[in-house]
Amino acid sequence: MGGGSFIVKKEQIVGYTSGVFDLFHIGHLNLLRRAKSMCDRLIVGVTLDELAGYKGATPIVPFGERLAIVQSIDCVDMAVPQDDLDKYKMWLKLKFDIMFIGDDWYGTKRFKAFEKQLKSVGVNVVYLPYTAGVSTTRRKLQLGEMHLLNGKRVSGSHDHSKPGKPDSSG
Repeated sequence: MGGGSFIVKKEQIVGYTSGVFDLFHIGHLNLLRRAKSMCDRLIVGVTLDELAGYKGATPIVPFGERLAIVQSIDCVDMAVPQDDLDKYKMWLKLKFDIMFIGDDWYGTKRFKAFEKQLKSVGVNVVYLPYTAGVSTTRRKLQLGEMHLLNGKRVSGSHDHSKPGKPDSSG
């Protein structure tokens, strides 16, 4: 009947990215900002300590602190524990529309498989530019070199819970 009009409310586009986010640096921030610029709501999975070994090293910053750091960033709408490295399983939990990943993963066997699975449920995989010259691995190597140059062994962290206790690492 009467030619009335109605407004169709567009759903929010939900984006997802994940990472260890150890020794948070400008490359991490660039990835998160770029991802947020392409979606309405950005969910970030922070990898649990026990899963982070795929990168070849244990995180220096504990999981709870990494999660709190990521959650406090203005472009992050929600930070969640990444308790599974399978991106499809994370999609089953979170139902995101876009998966953002650094372009250093582009073309790898692992991500080709994830890309195929995610496309089957309508998820676009977007590879974002890697920030040249900065990485957590590089920072860890630099810290190790600084310790060696200062004549100290590269070992565990200082115990800050007991003030005045000398560091026994030499």
